Amino acid sequence: MHTMWNRKDFKDLVSPPAIGMVHLLPLPGSPGWLGDLGAVEAAALSDAAALREGGISALMVENYHDVPFHKQQVPPETVAAMTRIIAAIRAAEPRLKLGVNVLRNDPSAALGIAVATGASFVRVNVHVGASVTDQGTIEGQAWRTLRLRRELGAEYVGILADVRVKHARPLVERPIGEEAQDLRLRGLADAVIVTGAATGSAADPRELALVREALPECPVLVGSGVTTQNVGQIMGVADGCIVGTSLKVPDRASRRSVVSTEKTRNFLQELAAAGAKGN
Repeated sequence: MHTMWNRKDFKDLVSPPAIGMVHLLPLPGSPGWLGDLGAVEAAALSDAAALREGGISALMVENYHDVPFHKQQVPPETVAAMTRIIAAIRAAEPRLKLGVNVLRNDPSAALGIAVATGASFVRVNVHVGASVTDQGTIEGQAWRTLRLRRELGAEYVGILADVRVKHARPLVERPIGEEAQDLRLRGLADAVIVTGAATGSAADPRELALVREALPECPVLVGSGVTTQNVGQIMGVADGCIVGTSLKVPDRASRRSVVSTEKTRNFLQELAAAGAKGN
């Protein structure tokens, strides 16, 4: 039987308390797919290594460039490609904790990939309630996700669930503290994620404070817009963060943004300083 994470559980699993993002290049079947899965894998391995060299101990891998996203169930080729790449990261970086996010909202696929690759957690963008997104209206299926996790014998896989996820709005808005409590108490989420309006946008400090107040024992993470400049303010309230965009730099050779080990190291120094102040 799974016991929901408390704040200490998260701290023990993810130390330092930052999950680094590996944004996969377009996968087979997506409009941006360039026909070379080996190149996608190599880019992911390079970003994972840069994060690890910078001091990150946990990664989240997602099909970030598969826009426009499938609303919920992704096709088999997406699951197969993500499984191959995450398994390669696991082999290359055996000490890192891994997470899976299958966009836009396919927790069943994420759980399957997690079981196949030994990942420690999955992210679910819409876990309870209903949200209006650029894919249309998405309804949470916590009832299905929790039962599938049990059927797969994957009680060790944590569920990180968003409250008012970015690039979306609740179908019917309620006080954010109530929405967060539903995620935890009725959706049985192991951790709750607070984001800004879009990728790279900072979370609203007022919303973060309200979620923290509503869930005093639950791990609360900030899932977008975390930078070296604001991490101190965020970590005064949150238990951790998910960071991607602010750790990247342009790479002329590949014509894409890649993870910078130096930026990662600097970010973690600020994160450690914030933790020291908090203690």
